[in-house]
Amino acid sequence: MSAVSLAPRALYEEVAERLRQRIFQRELEPGSWIDELKIADELGISRTPLREALKVLAAEGLVTMRVRRGAYVTEVSEKDLIDVYHLLSLLEADAVAVVAQSGSDAALAELQALHDELEGATQDRDRFFEINERFHLRLLELADNRWRQQMVSDLRKVMKLNRHHSLFKAGRIEESLAEHRAVMQAIRARQADAAAQRMRDHFASGLEAAT
Repeated sequence: MSAVSLAPRALYEEVAERLRQRIFQRELEPGSWIDELKIADELGISRTPLREALKVLAAEGLVTMRVRRGAYVTEVSEKDLIDVYHLLSLLEADAVAVVAQSGSDAALAELQALHDELEGATQDRDRFFEINERFHLRLLELADNRWRQQMVSDLRKVMKLNRHHSLFKAGRIEESLAEHRAVMQAIRARQADAAAQRMRDHFASGLEAAT
């Protein structure tokens, strides 16, 4: 019984991930209608797992369901961005304070290694974006609060709808890297309050560049 019950769940989750990546890569643009028949045909599936996948994406905020009109890729307004950045600032500032105060030496070394990767990726915007996200998500994992981690994960998915924003503006990568250096300096010094403030500064600058 268990093997049978897992099959449809695995399918709709796989479909959700494929659609998620299409949205992040702008194959499905914000505001665009999601043609269920076309996508189901492309993926070689029925509409049932596709609709289940769309429910998952709607819960994450990536898709908006409209009565009698179907599913659309969510458009992020300026207020949405302000709200998302505000919450991310609160949650990640709290997480970095935890890591700075009680993270193991190995955890700090791992974050430093990720930061070093970031330092070497300034000429490749997509790679910089990917490593930057890995740094932030690993920080959340090390802070070890699964509820905070889940909230941040969902918020970052919404933030990705505005992917071609702050890091892609002239000079923003260099600014972001300098902010990361300040965060890492405070973490290494195990200054929890300073690390939290540097993280808040980082998100404030990111929001300014994104809006």
